[in-house]
Amino acid sequence: MKQLKKIFFQLHSWIGINLSILFFVVCFSGTLATLAREIDWIFRPGIRVEVQDHKADKNSIAEKIKKAYPNGVITEWEGARMPYLCDLVSVEKDGLEWYVFVNPYTGNIQGATTLTFQRFIRDFHYYFFIDYNNIGHFMVLVFAFMLFTVTVTALFFYKNWWRKLFELKTDKGSVVLFRSLHRLVGVWSVPFCLLISITGIWYFIERTNTANVSEVANPKLPKIKALDIDETSLKKLGFTVDYNKIISVAENAIPHLKVKDIKFPKNLSSPIYVTGKSNVPLVRYRANRVWLHPLTYEVIATQKATEVGARTLINDSADMLHFGVWGGLITKIIWFVFGLCLSSLVLTGIIIRLKKKTKKEADLKVAKWNYFNISIVALLFGAMYYTLVVKYALAPYQIALITSGFATLIFLAYYIFGYKLKKRN
Repeated sequence: MKQLKKIFFQLHSWIGINLSILFFVVCFSGTLATLAREIDWIFRPGIRVEVQDHKADKNSIAEKIKKAYPNGVITEWEGARMPYLCDLVSVEKDGLEWYVFVNPYTGNIQGATTLTFQRFIRDFHYYFFIDYNNIGHFMVLVFAFMLFTVTVTALFFYKNWWRKLFELKTDKGSVVLFRSLHRLVGVWSVPFCLLISITGIWYFIERTNTANVSEVANPKLPKIKALDIDETSLKKLGFTVDYNKIISVAENAIPHLKVKDIKFPKNLSSPIYVTGKSNVPLVRYRANRVWLHPLTYEVIATQKATEVGARTLINDSADMLHFGVWGGLITKIIWFVFGLCLSSLVLTGIIIRLKKKTKKEADLKVAKWNYFNISIVALLFGAMYYTLVVKYALAPYQIALITSGFATLIFLAYYIFGYKLKKRN
């Protein structure tokens, strides 16, 4: 039994130390993702709204967007995710996708951007900006297995952990303090770590289509008879359709449905795709789907959250549980706090290692893995800057702002872990 505990401890330590930098990047980016829209609300005044009793007519709003973007194409209308946020209308123009901030209550256009913070941190946490043969996705998802491993192994080698929920040793030196803090935060974070790791593993199952999960949970877009219109008319559908009719038909097709998102067809054989929220809790909007004919608004197909199978239901609940959005702002803040705790476990693990006197040979082995971590992070930064410049066409000042933010974090990390702690040792 002692030998088994030793193996678990070594495995726990190996992952936490040798992959610490990448582990922290994944955990901290996921933490920021929980409140990404609220961060947009803080730094982008144009995305804020004041809640009112009545909402503006979407047909009238579409006319305003048409005047503002006469050469643009509406590809999607994303309903506000929170009452204090604007709707985001995606408009393609000159090869770029603009997110237009539309006040759903007044109908006013309050700004636009090619990249929101929510989109930036989502892409970063989702696939590290490496959108090639799912490489980026798997680089992130592998850490779900590692998080599950370090959590479970800790429960085996940490003796009587359930009795130490309030134990923090503050009078036996800094090494003991950080080790005690690491264990205390870890014990309280066990349920959260298991939830995040299990939902992350489910994402891996979906991405690899294990047990046909992806095919079952993400049905293909139904085809319709090719529309008797030209490509120009197809592109202008976002300006010419009757939004009131679309919403009415979709909400009648699924009981208790409140339409949130509307996506327009990309070819003449595709329908309009509508998703929204029903009275089924803990599922994302895609659990309820309605496909409509672009010209007649006839219902082509539906998917009701009340009628889907287990695989689809789990798949549509994963996001809600992984990012804590199921209970609104309160649960998002709770998830953010626990995300910080999870990120701090990585940092305190590094501190414990740096403060602990080890053999030079062991330090050299850790250093080699640090070079590996740094090399991968450098690759991620290269992919990030390529995407920001090519896909999102950010202005130089925006690139400089992002660079300064990361530079500050890197400097603080070096000062604390690469200079201050080693100097004390």
